[in-house]
Amino acid sequence: MMLTKRLMASAAIALAACLVLPAVAQDNKPIKIALIASKTGPSEAYARDTERGFRLGMEYLTGGTMTLIGRKVDIVVKDDQMKPELSKAMLTEALSDDKADIAIGTSWSGGALAMAPVAEEYGKLLMIEPAIADSLTGSAWNKNLFRASRNSFQDALASAASLKDGDNIAFLAPDYVYGRDGVKAFKEALALTKSKAKVVQEEFIPLATTDFTAPMQRIFDGMKNVTGKKYLVVIWGAPNPIRKISELNPGRYGIEFLSIGGANLENTKPWKGLDVTGGTFYYYGFPKNAMNDWLVAEHQKRYNMPPDLFTAGGFVTAAAIVAGVKKANSVATPKLIAAMEGMEFDTPKGKMTFRKEDHQAMQSQYQFRMKKNPTSEWDLLELVREIPASEMPVPVTVKQ
Repeated sequence: MMLTKRLMASAAIALAACLVLPAVAQDNKPIKIALIASKTGPSEAYARDTERGFRLGMEYLTGGTMTLIGRKVDIVVKDDQMKPELSKAMLTEALSDDKADIAIGTSWSGGALAMAPVAEEYGKLLMIEPAIADSLTGSAWNKNLFRASRNSFQDALASAASLKDGDNIAFLAPDYVYGRDGVKAFKEALALTKSKAKVVQEEFIPLATTDFTAPMQRIFDGMKNVTGKKYLVVIWGAPNPIRKISELNPGRYGIEFLSIGGANLENTKPWKGLDVTGGTFYYYGFPKNAMNDWLVAEHQKRYNMPPDLFTAGGFVTAAAIVAGVKKANSVATPKLIAAMEGMEFDTPKGKMTFRKEDHQAMQSQYQFRMKKNPTSEWDLLELVREIPASEMPVPVTVKQ
């Protein structure tokens, strides 16, 4: 009888061990993060800098261990070639075949819109980066989407801050969701801030445009006889056309450039000598904190140049993921959503907070102007002022 009891006890222990082992193995599995980026095509530099920033952020925030909640972090990068069908396919592959726990992407708003339903279908967290269309935290939003970077409306509010009553505006933007959302956001920002600046002209043209003569002539015709200051608001990705447009001499009509969202450093360099003002998400010399100091120094050491705004975006996204996973102590999507809604987290720009209603990170923006006398290759922008999140009444457009 005693032997039988011992055998039964041993069998029970063995069975319990078998049941426990898979759970332990599951707990020790690497956390897999998929980054979908447009590494091929006109947004190649954006994709490169986003990946650099994300990897630097994960390195800094894990103390170099690339470990979170006791699990190694694996980063899988996929190229969507700036094609919406590939954006969707790459995210589907990452979630179904690669079993990614969290996804990030992509480098343009059209691709991110194609990805949003996939995140909802698979019930996985999608960090939108660096796509900024307002609809991603508005009409196209679902609960699985979070955005640590800014949206078009935040860009618009920062840029509109430099306008005065009696100023005149013309828009030049690409004819797809990024450009149209950008113009819409800017006009709504003017209305929300009760600005009396007047919109004179809107030009939406193909993203592939290289000859801006015809749309700019229409803008010249619309602006040449108005009184007051005149601004051309350029809402564009890469390559930014401001220098090319300047060759058409808008200054003869008194037209200055107003950039919404700024541009990456390579696209800002050609603006030297031009009167360009506007708002931006990030410029390496503006934030003053230890995290940004590390990012600037480390990026300079590794890549022989300061970090770009898309680099900062990648780092900011890493900061949000690390803070969320630590708070949830899990990568299970429902636990992450619960932990990250309303969450405050540190970034190279300072503190940000995810708004509960639409998961948009509320954050500071920067009003800038081009430096008149730069002292080095990358000494490009001068800070006019930091605009705190409290001064940017970004509307909630998600249906509650």
